[in-house]
Amino acid sequence: MVKVEGTLEELRELFVEGAKKEARKVAKKAGAEVVKSGTRRAKSAWQKFMANKKKQIKFKSGKKKGRLDLKKMGAAFRREQRKMKR
Repeated sequence: MVKVEGTLEELRELFVEGAKKEARKVAKKAGAEVVKSGTRRAKSAWQKFMANKKKQIKFKSGKKKGRLDLKKMGAAFRREQRKMKR
């Protein structure tokens, strides 16, 4: 058996904080291994549509000026998908 002496704060730092740091380190390492081993997922059709600058529809005036109009973009995307199915 080992005798440990010190104030409550010192003991807490030694055991509780040390265990937390160790657990974080192990979890971070395990997470990094998972990320490295996996391959990237292919982008969905909607993500590809959104990435295309030419197909981005923006608000022209009002308090949302300059932001993407997702409602109109969604309609345009669905229209395009329907045409592709024909």
